[in-house]
Amino acid sequence: MTPEPRAGRLGIGLVGAGRVGPVLALALAGAGHAITGVSAVSEESRERAELLLPGVPILDVPEVVRRSELVIFAIPGDELVGLVRGLTEIGAWQPGQLVLHTAPEHGYGVFSPALGVGVIPLALHPAMVFTGTSLDLARLAGATVAVTAPTPVLPIGQALAVEMGAEPVLVAERDRAEYAEAISAATEFSRAVVRQATDALREIGIERPDHVVGGLVRAAVEEELRAAAGLADDAAFGEA
Repeated sequence: MTPEPRAGRLGIGLVGAGRVGPVLALALAGAGHAITGVSAVSEESRERAELLLPGVPILDVPEVVRRSELVIFAIPGDELVGLVRGLTEIGAWQPGQLVLHTAPEHGYGVFSPALGVGVIPLALHPAMVFTGTSLDLARLAGATVAVTAPTPVLPIGQALAVEMGAEPVLVAERDRAEYAEAISAATEFSRAVVRQATDALREIGIERPDHVVGGLVRAAVEEELRAAAGLADDAAFGEA
């Protein structure tokens, strides 16, 4: 059941019921916000919305926008531009409405067509891999959220990240493309290295290569992260 909203909390609409959006909505519901509606197109997304946000009405996108004080657009970045333009053309926005997207490559400028109506734009990207289940709530507690917004409303974006359970990190509008590239590289390279190592071990007869690689990869990553923070000593793996 979605918690009852506390005084001063927002009515939040969710556009997109992929792996990211319902988890963020669930986190904000846990902070006392009310979820007013969710758009879900595919059968899989409808099932996810019903599982994570039971009782929240599934609506079309314009109706989600019209009902909400804050709209979260958790959709691919290449779909965002056209959707914002289309909603502007049909007059779906409300003056003073908060609008937020989760695409790493875009800043708040993607909402430019709607600024004339008086919307308040935010860009928040959680730097984590989502499973689309309630298990992601625990991962949010250890994640960062890249916050990009006009200076007067940065505190709103930071507060929303904290309410999700994450740590806000400010990323300038001009730096969003470089931020997205770095996040993509970290994700894809990590997966590729693990795949290559486990495939090689499987070929020589190791039945559970994940057991062999898992601890080593986690330790190596932790050491590199400590080094990035200026905390690590030189480490040797498998040496006497």
